Amino acid sequence: MTAAGRALSVELCTDGAAFAALAGEWEGLHAACPSATPFQTHAWLHSWWLSYGAPGGLRLFLVRRGGRLVGAAPLMRVRRPVPRLVPVGGAISDFRDVLLDGAAAEEGGRALADALSRAARTALVDFRDVRPGSAVEQVYRHWRGPRCRLRDSTCLELPALPMGELIKRLPTTRAQRIRNKVNRLGRLGVEWRVVGHDETESAVRRLVELHRLQWEGKKVTPEHTRPRFVEHLTRSVVPMARSGQAAVTEFLLEGAVVAVNLHLMSGGLTGEYLYGFHPRLRDSKLDVATMLLRASSELACGGEGQVLSMLRGDEPYKYRWCPETVHNERLLMAGPLTAPLLAASVAHATARRAAKKVLRRGPGPQAHA
Repeated sequence: MTAAGRALSVELCTDGAAFAALAGEWEGLHAACPSATPFQTHAWLHSWWLSYGAPGGLRLFLVRRGGRLVGAAPLMRVRRPVPRLVPVGGAISDFRDVLLDGAAAEEGGRALADALSRAARTALVDFRDVRPGSAVEQVYRHWRGPRCRLRDSTCLELPALPMGELIKRLPTTRAQRIRNKVNRLGRLGVEWRVVGHDETESAVRRLVELHRLQWEGKKVTPEHTRPRFVEHLTRSVVPMARSGQAAVTEFLLEGAVVAVNLHLMSGGLTGEYLYGFHPRLRDSKLDVATMLLRASSELACGGEGQVLSMLRGDEPYKYRWCPETVHNERLLMAGPLTAPLLAASVAHATARRAAKKVLRRGPGPQAHA
């Protein structure tokens, strides 16, 4: 029995149609989970499953109290490189997590840990890109078998402040350079607007096309050019925009759309997910990063503790704003029979991290003949 005197039950859902039917109560749970990010919304996850899911792989663990959904672990089973249970949402989701109603987080985390431990008899439970404070940490805390946490991707975050306040945080010389760039945007007549809900789909498709033009002839993330990604983005962002969980911003110069930026939002977080701009902006000596952040800062302005996240990646241009560095984690959980899979995964991740450090340092001194 729970502290409230009502037992929790856990059910396993493996049917895609049943997943679709959960939309209403899933969004209620998302709203009740303090750590939920846009990447745990039903619109994002179900759309992802339609684009990327493999038949027979869905594993949704649903925790209920008196019929009400108070916890959910949206997972799928994969077989390579080792049998694993991994979060639905995949690598295009910057944060991966479970959902737990804040009023039932302790017992819900314990119930999910018990259910997943049974599943871990034949598969390693592997959560990548876990944001600090995520709900899945409750599951990890109650895990009774072998487990390990590793440092994963890096995210950069700013406080949700107006542009003028963000500039005041910078060193004096850099702050003046940014002010000059902001002033140039005004002189050039750059305007921006959040598109209406009925325009969202066409704006997302325009974003993807501008993103393609922006990276033409350069190394681009291959997935961003594939039809399945475009369909996922349009299918998920349209309902998210209606519910206030996404916003698409268009930038206009001389009446033409020259850039589009997509933000994903929930709770106290606004994330800059993807943007695209026309290559001709490079010839105008317009600073695209400043243009985008000026609009993002206005969109994200909120109460104390809210953040504007640049999401994953530590690209050099992001550091000009003096962001806070936040490290996501990877949580690995196994049972007695799958403990060797955990050990092998940890060894592989450690070796990859060591190799990346060597590559960043570059070649050592060369011996002379």
